[in-house]
Amino acid sequence: MTLHIFNPEHDLALASNLSNFTAPHAGRQLRHDLGWLPALWTGADDVALVDDVDAARKAAARRKAKACIFIDRQQLANIHFDSIEPWGWNPAIRSQLIKSGVDENVPPSEEQIAIIRQLSHRRTAALLLPQLHTDGTIGEAFECTTKEAVLELLNQHNNHVVLKAPWSSSGRGIRFLHSDMPSPNIEGWLHNIFSQQGSVMVEPYYNKVRDFGMEFTSDGQGHICYLGLSLFHTTNGAYTGNVIATEQSKRQQLGRYLSLQLLDNVQEKICQHLETIIKDKYKGPFGVDMMIVGNGSHSCLLHPCVEINLRRTMGHVALAIGQRLNPGCDDEYRRVMRIEYTNNNYKLRINRL
Repeated sequence: MTLHIFNPEHDLALASNLSNFTAPHAGRQLRHDLGWLPALWTGADDVALVDDVDAARKAAARRKAKACIFIDRQQLANIHFDSIEPWGWNPAIRSQLIKSGVDENVPPSEEQIAIIRQLSHRRTAALLLPQLHTDGTIGEAFECTTKEAVLELLNQHNNHVVLKAPWSSSGRGIRFLHSDMPSPNIEGWLHNIFSQQGSVMVEPYYNKVRDFGMEFTSDGQGHICYLGLSLFHTTNGAYTGNVIATEQSKRQQLGRYLSLQLLDNVQEKICQHLETIIKDKYKGPFGVDMMIVGNGSHSCLLHPCVEINLRRTMGHVALAIGQRLNPGCDDEYRRVMRIEYTNNNYKLRINRL
């Protein structure tokens, strides 16, 4: 029996590196309202941990999700689990489970989670990026430990760079710098990130045409399986929605900008090179965010590794919904999936494109 948990505060908890981390209100509300999401991919005998069992059952039924077993925290100590699959592993979720009575030998150890955290540092994406370069690609990323190093890169890239915290949630840890000197606000932000996380990632600013990603899963023993494309939308770096469509339809959309052979080559390279990096260190779903970059004269390039998310992603959710709502793989079926906040609640919305 596997225990599944939707803990969307994962990125913030990972950044804090605290066992007693308390998520902001929005994160706790999102977990409460959408705790039923694992029912989209669980096995029939699996269990999903939720805050409100009755509400989870009703929400899952509305989305025609699988009839998994929902439990609350008070029931954890009474059930033996063979494995646990949260949205993402961090010290806080491990501590919460053990305090609720889960056998401490079932979750990853503190040492294993520390390794996952280091692999989740944005430097992993920076190290993988050169391995993915081929004709038709672009992309650089640098780790800086001083303000002076940041300013040097700013000068090298025509005063247009993106600053990223090593660990952060979607959109929160990103700053855009388009001048020869950081503003007082950005200087203060840099000081805090250096103090709290030790470094900052610096990337050239690219003319983004669209975001997308590739979703995978790792068996923890060196084998990586490709699951599908994720076409998603962002605003100021923050996630706003996913396209639900067949793989063929998504490939056709990306084929307007890029060679499909290039996409296939990058997919193969990710499996090849990440197998070595995460073997015996990470087991579970993960995603690699990418973007299409305008190159002038109506041509485009591929940035093959903007970010690596060593956790489940909304792209995985979109793939699971697509399998349930379009089992016949009709290429004309296209929807958009969004998480909306209305009437003091988060809801999963699926609308026609």
